Amino acid sequence: MWKIYEHKGALKGLKSLPLDILKRYEKWKDIVAISGPAGLKQIKGFNDEALRGEWKGYRSSRLNIQYRIIYKIENKQFFVKIIKVTAHDYRRK
Repeated sequence: MWKIYEHKGALKGLKSLPLDILKRYEKWKDIVAISGPAGLKQIKGFNDEALRGEWKGYRSSRLNIQYRIIYKIENKQFFVKIIKVTAHDYRRK
């Protein structure tokens, strides 16, 4: 069983999310708690992937086409730290 730690900044952001995204987030947490990040790879809709650049060492999972969960696996097996649930910005900067 995996432990999930939600950063206080992530918890603040959850309050403003639409209800359908919150439900999908809870489903994501259930999958991770039971089978860890390996369980996410078996469900293609989450499109779990490693991040690059300044987010190197973190992972991202898709809740829908717009919203992402950014998290980090710590202690290699037992601890998932959710950094942020955010709307993905596709615009070039």
